[in-house]
Amino acid sequence: MIKRALISVYDKEGIVELAESLKKFDIEIISTGGTFKLLSESGFEVTKAEDLTGFPEILGGRVKTLHPKIFGGILSDRENEEHNTDMKNLELDPIDLVIVNLYPFEETVTKEGVSESEAIEQIDIGGVTLIRAAAKNFRHVNVLVSKYQYEEFIRVLNQTSNKIPPEYSRMLAYKAFKTTSAYDHEIKNYFYGNINGDESKFMNIPDIGSYTGMSLRYGENPHQKAVLLKDDFDEIFEVIHGKELSYNNMLDIDAAYSLVSDFRDPKPFCGIIKHGNPCGAAISDELQEAYAKAFSTDKVSPFGGIIIFNKKLDFKTSIDIDKLFIEIILAPDYEDEALELLKKKKNRRLIRFRYKEDKTEFRKISGGVLMQEKDSAKTDAGSLNFVTVKKADSIAAEDLIFAEKIAKHVKSNAVVFVKDLRTLAIGGGQPSRIDSTKIAVMKAKEFGHDLTGSVTASDAFFPFADGLLELAKAGAAAVIQPGGSVRDEEVIKAADEKDIAMVFTGTRHFKH
Repeated sequence: MIKRALISVYDKEGIVELAESLKKFDIEIISTGGTFKLLSESGFEVTKAEDLTGFPEILGGRVKTLHPKIFGGILSDRENEEHNTDMKNLELDPIDLVIVNLYPFEETVTKEGVSESEAIEQIDIGGVTLIRAAAKNFRHVNVLVSKYQYEEFIRVLNQTSNKIPPEYSRMLAYKAFKTTSAYDHEIKNYFYGNINGDESKFMNIPDIGSYTGMSLRYGENPHQKAVLLKDDFDEIFEVIHGKELSYNNMLDIDAAYSLVSDFRDPKPFCGIIKHGNPCGAAISDELQEAYAKAFSTDKVSPFGGIIIFNKKLDFKTSIDIDKLFIEIILAPDYEDEALELLKKKKNRRLIRFRYKEDKTEFRKISGGVLMQEKDSAKTDAGSLNFVTVKKADSIAAEDLIFAEKIAKHVKSNAVVFVKDLRTLAIGGGQPSRIDSTKIAVMKAKEFGHDLTGSVTASDAFFPFADGLLELAKAGAAAVIQPGGSVRDEEVIKAADEKDIAMVFTGTRHFKH
């Protein structure tokens, strides 16, 4: 049962209403500084913390609550006889509820022109210490760290007649430690940025401990357990139908979302993903046509794959998709009739997504975690640097940009053939770029695509001319690649001899 509460909050919204609920149960309130002033002026009987401790606030408010009469009251184990003896001999009384929220450090340091001195003054010491002490002793003390907890706590307080269940107290402790962990993480990132300067600014290293865990059906294989640690996942994706997702589903969803994020164009786009790789993509005037063209690239691989659109999925396109076994469909939205049709297959997942900028990406390796900026580099028509005698016309130039965008999302070594804003053949994930080209050409023949006059994107430079000659043999009329090989002149010469237009972008798009 709660008999005494300590309230010391920076954000005072909702605190008067909470105090009203405490008053109903005759709970004594101890408070500090501005919180004491607000509650006193609101008509509450409040004990000032410095009257309890016999020691004033000092150092401009840096020290307010750091005193045995407060921390003894919070940390005493009511079931420990030694603790009880100490409390009695020292005339200390228990504190059963701690209500604290912290100085707005993150909000402060994100403001323009904030000095280090100003930032340091927003590092809360007493508040964090109070929270940790109360959370440690959760068997006897409840702790609230946010105004968004007040309504729920008041409801529990009333429903239980001030007999808070231990399960609820434990949950409050979890939220308390989660809060202090995230707070320290913000401070750590601030100091890291100041030490390492501008190069570290993109590295806002996330606090994995603050993520929310969601169990997945299994990992890469059924015998492996897996969870998703969610950051802003629910802000981007909304699963509206189908069975729960697996680890591999998540990888494919991420690959599909990364791909469509490069195609926020006004024209309809469709991408098809299988095992993390695009196996077809197209832009067209109609969504149904974009899907048909993407699917025609490879009519076998999409089975059991993922389809993503950049526009609302209409009913007529959904009729075509429904004929195929597809694991997951993603779209910004769905027509009602399309949803009704696609939901008839109970295991098919339907997901809405929203675009959100993400500047970094992570990958766990043995002994650590790799972190890098996302590959957001783009090539536009005005920056195409043709290094050959032959130049591409505006239509081929548009195809080159499209092809490069797709190649960026194919596992290295990536080779992508395109014509009329649709993929004709895709090869990737091979130790040799020539092998990737041969696979792409083989696929094109299998599905009846003539590569004559197509354009080709390579995710990295050609170390020798043989890779370029392989593309020429397949029928490529133009090539986009980063350049940068010591044999660039040799490759350019081969392109000129084969009457191929070639662009150097200066940007590599490896995807390992």
